[in-house]
Amino acid sequence: MSFSVGLLLRRGGLLIAVAACEIGIQSVCADPAPARIGAVVELFTSQGCSSCPPADHLLSTLARAPNMIALSLPIDYWDFIGWHDTLASPTFTARQKAYAAARGDGRVYTPQVVVDGLVDAIGSDRGQIEQDIKTNKGREGALSVPIHLTESDDILHIDIGAGPRVPAGVYVLRVVKSKTVLIGRGENSGRSVTYTNVVRAIQKIGDWDGAARSYQLMELKGFDEGYVVFLQRGSKARPGVILAAAKTAGL
Repeated sequence: MSFSVGLLLRRGGLLIAVAACEIGIQSVCADPAPARIGAVVELFTSQGCSSCPPADHLLSTLARAPNMIALSLPIDYWDFIGWHDTLASPTFTARQKAYAAARGDGRVYTPQVVVDGLVDAIGSDRGQIEQDIKTNKGREGALSVPIHLTESDDILHIDIGAGPRVPAGVYVLRVVKSKTVLIGRGENSGRSVTYTNVVRAIQKIGDWDGAARSYQLMELKGFDEGYVVFLQRGSKARPGVILAAAKTAGL
């Protein structure tokens, strides 16, 4: 077993003090539990998009399923049409464009959903999203790696089990459970829209090569916030299939 401590991370107010270990026969890290998440849905949305509120509402419905991770990632490229999205980040715009590059189709629009890092659909098309969830089960190893995520004494414990010997990154996302915005201008002027599981920061904390690993991170989250963890193939520029995912309570 190898063990390292002391890597400090403080990007976007996310986490600090990372400890990681490779799980061996006498590991001090907890054994990872089997993954329970059956689908990951990422919605790229915008306060300046008149077609987005139905997708935002659908995402809030999908998020109620305990075996699903449903996330809102507000983009910033519609800010020029009259309203500056108060939750948007260029990081999320870059992630959406990176997915399009990885798929090779160049499709970037709102509302757009990406399921399990693999396929896209119109964010308000529940039938297509549900079909994509069914089709993606196990595809390219989607959500096949066991993962266990717990919180105790302001420490986030992440245990990832062994899997296929393929390279992947471990990502932690800080998420606010609900945010209601009164939109003052633009296509949705005068509307009050509630956004569910809004991502506020994404941070890569390590690499994975198929061996079981464990991490402990000190939490720096605010009120009504939680965490999501992804094990995802590919790179920041070309993200691929999500091999494992977990969420803290309430998301």
